[in-house]
This record gives sequence, C-alpha cells and structure tokens, in this order.
Amino acid sequence: MDPFARVPLGGTDVTVTRLGMGLAPIGGLYTPVGDRAAVAAIEAAHALGVRFFDTAPLYGAGLSERRAGLALRGKTDVVLATKVGRRLVPGPAAAPGMWSEPSGASPVWDFSTSGVRRQHRESLDRLGLDRVDVLHLHDPDEHFAAALNDALPALVELRREGRIGAVSAGMNQSAMLTEFARTGQFDCFLLAGRYTLLDQSGLRDLLPECARRGISVVCGGVYNSGILADPGHNATYDYRAAPPEIVARARAMAAVCARHDVPLRAVALQFPLAHPAVAAVVVGMRSAAEAADAAAMAALEIPGALWHGLIKSGLLDAAVPVP
Repeated sequence: MDPFARVPLGGTDVTVTRLGMGLAPIGGLYTPVGDRAAVAAIEAAHALGVRFFDTAPLYGAGLSERRAGLALRGKTDVVLATKVGRRLVPGPAAAPGMWSEPSGASPVWDFSTSGVRRQHRESLDRLGLDRVDVLHLHDPDEHFAAALNDALPALVELRREGRIGAVSAGMNQSAMLTEFARTGQFDCFLLAGRYTLLDQSGLRDLLPECARRGISVVCGGVYNSGILADPGHNATYDYRAAPPEIVARARAMAAVCARHDVPLRAVALQFPLAHPAVAAVVVGMRSAAEAADAAAMAALEIPGALWHGLIKSGLLDAAVPVP
C-alpha cells in the first residue's frame, strides 16, 4: 500500500492521504506532550508524506487545535479536519484523567445551528487558519435530533458557502452514522474502533450503505485504543482494561503475524483499507518516533499467506475483505 497516495472523500474535491494523523494525543491524552513535542510530531508526519490531519476542540480542550495550527500554518498541501458539537467555555478541564494538560477551558455540548457556526469560527481562531476542509459532527450519540435538525443544516450551509469542503460525522458507533448516511447530506464519516481486526460491526450496516452511496469512510481507532499495537499484560480495549477473551484473541492474531515476521500493528493499520468504502485510516501519533512507526507500518508489505492464516485460524471471517 502507498500510504501517501491521495484519494477523494466522497464526491468532493477534498483528497486525503490514505494514512492520516489523529491529533488527540498531542492534546495531552493521558500524558503531557507540550507545544514543542507536539509541533515536532506533526512536522515529522508531514515530512514523511502525511497530508491528512484530524483534530477536535475536545482534544485537550483546545490544545490540540492550537498546536495543530502552530505546525500546519503555511502548509498549503494539507487537509485538516476538526469537529463541532462541543463548545469550549472557560473553566477547569473535563475528564482530567484523560486530558493531562490544563488549557483553561472546558467543553459543553452544543449542536445548535448558531452553536455550530460559532464553534467553526472559534476553531479557526485557535488554529490561526482561515479554513478547515472537513467538519465532523462529534459524538452526537445522545443528541441525534439536534445533530440532524440543527447542526447538519449548518454544516451543509457552510459547505454551500465554500467555507468547508466536506460534511462529516465522527462516532464510535456505526448505527447512527448509517442513519446519517441515509439523509444523502454527508460526504464522509469518521468511524472509530468499529472496523478493526477485533470489531467489524461497521460491516453490518455503515460500510455497505456508504459503498452504495459513494460516501467515504475514514477509520480511526484501528488499534482499539492500544491492544492491537501491543497485546501485553496492561492492554487496553476501547479505553478500558481489555477483557481476557479479547486479550487472548489479539495474542492469537499476533502469533499468526509473528510467523510471517510482520508486526500485528501493521496488519491492524492496513486491514480497514481493503474495504472499498474506506478511504483512509487515522492513527494517533504523539511524537516523531510514533509518526515514523505509523508510516513504516502502513507501507510494510504483508503477504497474502498471513491474511489466509488469520482466516484459517478462525480469527477473521472469510467474507471480510482483506488486502
């Protein structure tokens, strides 16, 4: 796979590299990063050929967007995505165990029409940029009606005005994204953790619907929060301690990979890209070293015998597309 080949998002003019950089880690996810290291990570990814970057106001309560702007300002060849649905207000950090660096702001839910436009402007201010290319509705799980009736029309209007290039939604579930797909208003989706080696639930509804409609899917959470990068004793699955049966399955996959001298994380990263609806994968990177590793794993040639071995071992269904 050429991880730096560019492909379009849906029927838009927005084109992304097949490997994107997720910018939650540079917001201080679990451990501090700091401005200098965050900028260095983004610059390293860009130097390697990554041209797709995905951030959100939630990530570090503004820190990720601000740091992304510092690194990407002046780079005219990149595609930048951010999100709406959480407006930042002054206050102590929310979920301090997850976000380790204080920003002086806290997120509050807001999927109103005026709120979406305000959040778009405020994101541009934090980024120090005059445009983002993709705008996602961010985790509207408990806010479906407001997202559909208020926020979505605002995104469509921003696209009509030329202020964004693609309308999207990003979630950790596929069912609601499938409902959004049926509106005919979306260009792409960010599906996190639901189309991976361990969880192909997105294959039941969202991916076939998107393939029929020409909507692109970007897969995030391809390591399921860590276990598919390293299924060790402290492995996490969906941001919690991994259940024993999930650990056992991941380790069995790792054993098949080891027989072919291929790291499990390379297989996990490349797996989603075999589906025709999937345009790109977004991998979180917090350092130049992690950027280099992601690029290497994305470019590594994986023998067909490895995929066959996963299927033969009952670790992948034979009907699931593989590269």
